[in-house]
Amino acid sequence: MKNITIVTDSSAQLSPEELEKLNIHVLPLTILVDEDTYVDGETIQKDVFMERMATAKELPKTSQPPLGRFLETYNKLGENGGQVISIHMTESLSGTVNAARQAAQMTDTDVTVIDSKFTDRGLSFQVIEAAKLALTGADKTAILNRIETVRKNTKLFICVRTLENLVKGGRVSRVVGAVSSLMNMKLVFELVDGKLESRVKGRGMKPVNKWNQQLKEELQQTKNVCEVGFSHASDFEYVNELNEAFQKALPMVPMSMDQTSPVIATHTGKGAYAIMYYTDGEKSNNETN
Repeated sequence: MKNITIVTDSSAQLSPEELEKLNIHVLPLTILVDEDTYVDGETIQKDVFMERMATAKELPKTSQPPLGRFLETYNKLGENGGQVISIHMTESLSGTVNAARQAAQMTDTDVTVIDSKFTDRGLSFQVIEAAKLALTGADKTAILNRIETVRKNTKLFICVRTLENLVKGGRVSRVVGAVSSLMNMKLVFELVDGKLESRVKGRGMKPVNKWNQQLKEELQQTKNVCEVGFSHASDFEYVNELNEAFQKALPMVPMSMDQTSPVIATHTGKGAYAIMYYTDGEKSNNETN
């Protein structure tokens, strides 16, 4: 049985313990803040990035890991005949998955590249499940089937409190951004097949808070919730309260919370947060703990 290693990128929300325990390899994105270039998670950390973004003259730019770094990783992991499954953030947000595909064609290692259609902890759900199977010695077909199952059963919602960064990034028109700012509009999007679709739009946080409550109640009625993940762009207090409320309502469901990666914060702006979860008909809640 050939050894299979899971590779992902730094937009995935993974703890150091998960990376070590599950032998997951992370390829970091590059971040340009004004004239300074950083390597995500190596030469700049999440909290420092938020400080730099707040004072930057222009919207930071992010780019996929260098092709050479993909090749180096793939070549090393395949030295003894090992295989690689490389799972990355949605193509709609980054060219990372395309860089992975290019490198896969250039290496002698058997590499399978997957567009997760998600990012943040939504991406991590697929990565973690794949890595767990890889450690048990499962073959590539079984792991790929599991990744597909998780992807089909994942939901990712993101609340954006200001459209400033989305406007600067060209994802929302300046007219819409100006009107939304004047009206104190808050929006909730769902990431569907790699694209953002509007779910809630309202003035102030009241409509968003109502939606949070509705989602919590919906999850209480949902069978086989495997995990709920929370992430935020420098709003620990608010999201921590959400996390605690959801955990109280769903005491048997594993939950995680962390600050999001610089690449996501660049798109969403300060104060944004996301709620992600996945279900699995093949498992019960008790079996996931």
